Amino acid sequence: MPTVLLIRHGENDYVKKQRLAGRLPGVHLNARGQAQAAALAAALKDVRLAAVYSSPLERAVETAQPLAAARELNVVRRKGLLESDLGEWEGKLLKTLRRDKRWAVLQSKPSLFRFPGGEGMLEQQARLVNEIESLCAMHKPKDIIACVLHADPIKLIIAHYAGMPLDQFQRLNISTASVSTLHIHNGHAMLERLNWVAPEA
Repeated sequence: MPTVLLIRHGENDYVKKQRLAGRLPGVHLNARGQAQAAALAAALKDVRLAAVYSSPLERAVETAQPLAAARELNVVRRKGLLESDLGEWEGKLLKTLRRDKRWAVLQSKPSLFRFPGGEGMLEQQARLVNEIESLCAMHKPKDIIACVLHADPIKLIIAHYAGMPLDQFQRLNISTASVSTLHIHNGHAMLERLNWVAPEA
């Protein structure tokens, strides 16, 4: 199975203001996010990508486009790579949510957590891993594919393939426009790189 580059989208104003965007439409990269996407594409210019997949949300697609354009590839939008369904927490400030008793459960026992009116962490991880497995099955073992998505989804994917209990996934840090690299082969996986960020001009 191929090598998978898990790429978090670039900065947007929701990230900058510490507000959860979730699946809200119309959340675009800000000026720094656009610069991050360009820097990332330049840093990866020698990587021979077989395909570029993306969450359908604008901030992910906009991060994926420079990568794909440099190789004359299309950005393939995949619903399986979507951000968490945050339900009632969409659009809320982190400082507000930290006062909610349920926030402590998300941080300490995420395997027991479901976003109010949204997705449970266990089902989210299953969705994401199924998507990665499906994408890998479409490619040759030596292919390299890019998947542009979101912070918690990337952490959940890495936790699964690294054999990390779901309740520890919050120990991982995934920065905007970062790359984490997984080699997946015959049911085994190796995390080669975690949270690498290209230098910005």
